[in-house]
Amino acid sequence: NNMTRFISLGLSLLAVAILLFVARRVYYSLPESNLEGQDIYYSYVEGKRLTEGKNPYARILDGNMRENQKYATYFPVFYELSYLSQKMGLRSLEKWMGFWKPIFLAFGLGIGFLIYAALAQRNMEWLGVFGAGFWLFGRWTLKIVEMQTFDFIPIFFSLLAVIIFPRKKWLALLLFSLALGFKQIGIFLAPLFLVWSWQQAETNRIRQTLLAGIVIASVPLLSSLPFLVWNWEGFFKSVLFSATRLASNQFGVPSIDALLGLEGLTARIFMLGLLAAIYLLAFTRTTNRFLITFIVMAVFIDYNSVLYSQYPAWAAPIIPL
Repeated sequence: NNMTRFISLGLSLLAVAILLFVARRVYYSLPESNLEGQDIYYSYVEGKRLTEGKNPYARILDGNMRENQKYATYFPVFYELSYLSQKMGLRSLEKWMGFWKPIFLAFGLGIGFLIYAALAQRNMEWLGVFGAGFWLFGRWTLKIVEMQTFDFIPIFFSLLAVIIFPRKKWLALLLFSLALGFKQIGIFLAPLFLVWSWQQAETNRIRQTLLAGIVIASVPLLSSLPFLVWNWEGFFKSVLFSATRLASNQFGVPSIDALLGLEGLTARIFMLGLLAAIYLLAFTRTTNRFLITFIVMAVFIDYNSVLYSQYPAWAAPIIPL
């Protein structure tokens, strides 16, 4: 049995290595989209603004908190990395992307390996091979490759956090905090991590849960401190813009709030109501960690007023798990 298991693991690892090699070749063979106007272009622009001594979060003060003018709406970890890489000499967009694209793609490949490893650990290595392939060549993964955005990085850290939480809680919370520092799309998973921390604690549950909340907030808060001092109003309005902006999607499939003509925070009532019910379910009973994570991301994709083509990729790697 041990020998059979060893052979199975070896062959499945070889299969995953082949999938990763082929996926990398596919990614680099895809036609590159025009970066002008894409999200990643504006991440470059915000870094450039920082090199010029301009606050990327200040522009929103001239807006109406409804119409999107490509504001800096994420927590600043990647804006700061964009700034640092440009200060290192990557001034042009071409050189800057030449540096960052391989990093983005490495994290995309890493997500495929994470799926395999999580399932192989449960003696389901061949399901892991399928899961890796499902992720690596799926349309939502390829869309992010085409857009050349940095979503793979926060998806990787969020997924790793969910996978390792039962064994390494504090590291998982820190990894999730790092994911939020890049992009807060995964913010709706934060209550799940707090619920899991409460359920895992054998003593001092309130203290353990509060500490978990502090760890989750640590990277976004620490990375944001310079901008809070610089212009707190611009920072808060930029980060909150995602909750007040007008409905928008790239699929021609309006959300229920858009069909009813709702705007602002009122438009989010359907999504927030469903999420509250899910959190209550997770709190009152033991639930499958991956299933409840998928349901939360599915509700975000299906009910959020704004739907961009990279959003489904946040749920895709959880499906095989």
